[in-house]
Amino acid sequence: MEEKLHRDVSSLQLTHLNLFVLTRLKHYASLSSRLFNALTKILPRCLETVTSKKWVPTDGDSFITEEGFIFNVFGYEHPSDRVFSFLKYVPLNFKNLFYVRFLKKTWNYSGLELFRAEKLYTTKNYQTLLEAFRNNFPSYVYFCPFRKKEVISTLLNSIKRAYVPRECLSSLRKVRSKDSLQKMALDLIELLSSESRVILEDFGIHGSIALNMHTIESDIDLAVYGAQNFRRLEKTIDNLVEEGALSYVVNNRLDATRLYKGRYLNKIFMYNAVRKPEETTSKYGTHKYLPINPVEFHCTIRNDSEAMFRPAIYKIENYEPVHSASTLSEDKIPKLVVSMIGCYRNVAKRGSKIEVSGMLERVENVKTGGIFYQVVVGTGIDENECIRPL
Repeated sequence: MEEKLHRDVSSLQLTHLNLFVLTRLKHYASLSSRLFNALTKILPRCLETVTSKKWVPTDGDSFITEEGFIFNVFGYEHPSDRVFSFLKYVPLNFKNLFYVRFLKKTWNYSGLELFRAEKLYTTKNYQTLLEAFRNNFPSYVYFCPFRKKEVISTLLNSIKRAYVPRECLSSLRKVRSKDSLQKMALDLIELLSSESRVILEDFGIHGSIALNMHTIESDIDLAVYGAQNFRRLEKTIDNLVEEGALSYVVNNRLDATRLYKGRYLNKIFMYNAVRKPEETTSKYGTHKYLPINPVEFHCTIRNDSEAMFRPAIYKIENYEPVHSASTLSEDKIPKLVVSMIGCYRNVAKRGSKIEVSGMLERVENVKTGGIFYQVVVGTGIDENECIRPL
């Protein structure tokens, strides 16, 4: 009630001049970054979000903690009182506690100055961040009894506010006076929804736009809910590129394989998949994981139906070791390759071949005692773990 009253009062404070300026903002894509930033700080553009009490953590959600850290949720399996997550933004007053290289660019969240690591997802940086939390904020370090190792995670009761892409998009559509980037993001989503026939309610918006801390230079980060919807959207974007309405942005070999990044008008956008609730079948604590040894091998993708999510799951066949150290007995040949690293989502389709460097794991069902083997890429131990399309 108090938040609603605040929003209503803020809305009444808009003058006719403010409304005129925002209207003109929509029509001038070339507006300078300085003017854009100044205006978006002055004029209210608040989105409604959810609190942790109403929230089921899902991969790609974001949240801010009481200390001002901003995290992204990782995966779909979490302890009852915690969220597995990775740190994305650090407040200025804690920056010197984290011995990683930060980008020179800063972000602003409701007056809080934030910094982001230059490299977010390297093994070295993860271990450095883990050590910083262990020394300064030990509640963010959790010993997982099912993996027998320490990981970064956040207690639910320390989360101040959560941002769910689907809900952020719904709230953005209700904002009366949108800035030029918000308007462009909505135009893009409406185009993709119309062409793909994926309903708007199955889209979401990630990143700085979702957190109301974007600038005119920000990209547009989109989410689409459901594997089938993702495949439909993938085909639609390819058709729109053929027609010249969009173009792909390719910076490396993985970009060329995934084709998840594009350009709409003068703006880069990215899209990723999020599981729908009915697509989340496993729960935290149902399996125990025991690392065996690193392996390098070639294999063929047997099933890619869960390859677009994070973790990305590839069902494989035709295991071929690259060297003798990766030779396995028949009972230990992995059935799955599981990537914890987001950039290896959707890098291979059914029938294609990949080269994998990762950790062989023994997976045991806690209830039934059933055992199978998988290879994990992104254990946070070895920097060389990767997937290479062949």
